[in-house]
Amino acid sequence: MKIVFLDAATLGDVSLAPISRLGEFECYQTSSREEALERVKDAEVLIINKVQVDKELMDAAPALRLICEAATGVNNIDLEYAASKGIPVRNAVGYSTDSVVQMTFMMILSLVGHCRYFDDFVKSGDYSRSGMFTNVGRMFFELKGKRLGIIGLGNIGGRVAKIGEAFGMSVSYFSTSGTSHSKDYPSVDLDTLMSESDVISIHAPYNQRTAGLVGEAELLRMKPTAYIVNMGRGGIIDESALARVIDEGRIAGAGVDVFTSEPLPADNPLMKVRDRDRLILAPHIGWASIEARERLVAMIAGNIIL
Repeated sequence: MKIVFLDAATLGDVSLAPISRLGEFECYQTSSREEALERVKDAEVLIINKVQVDKELMDAAPALRLICEAATGVNNIDLEYAASKGIPVRNAVGYSTDSVVQMTFMMILSLVGHCRYFDDFVKSGDYSRSGMFTNVGRMFFELKGKRLGIIGLGNIGGRVAKIGEAFGMSVSYFSTSGTSHSKDYPSVDLDTLMSESDVISIHAPYNQRTAGLVGEAELLRMKPTAYIVNMGRGGIIDESALARVIDEGRIAGAGVDVFTSEPLPADNPLMKVRDRDRLILAPHIGWASIEARERLVAMIAGNIIL
């Protein structure tokens, strides 16, 4: 069995041994379109993360019997054409839940606690020169007693909700599917969630219902003391509108790990926000703890064995 992985660089330095022992394994760190078309010609199993798998690529692989997505989302694969050719598509579900949840609270706690501001205050020497044992010039609030609003209460959103409760927060959620399935937390409409929450955390997939879901109108409904974190998918928040409301002081701040275009273009409005203490940007790393990547490799291997 010939297994071809076209963009292994997306997984970093994690061992691929569980996959390589399953057959003849060809591993490429990256593949251009032209390279991909050449490299799949004898592939029986194709592994990809961000490479587009369309009709042309599948037709270039006459021996192809299985497509393995090295992620959860499969929007880079033409599923209808794969089905028409009888090629199953298998993805990896749930491998990064703990990693994303941890990253979510790293963002929330850093924003609410003004971590960057206080760290800079000490390292700049301002603390040493201040003559005071503390600095109470920047307000931060306790999470206890505050409202956590979650957009998308799936596996990850549900875990975020439970940890929010552990901090003493009350939790509500907006269902992007329109199905209010949780018995543990109240489901509210989007306007209510945006206006009543002290912290908003997005954990929804990108689809027709969520594209542009949080635009300027929604952001302006937030409390000026509230924060929003996007750990779902880029394109759910209007990035230009988010940059504006931060610079105008309409909201307290934001944390973003996913973007409409990745890597983030240098001219993206979020790169031009003036008060950087109020914005945390991360390069789509919420999924990428070492444990999550090891689980991902094991799940890909399991999908091949099935």
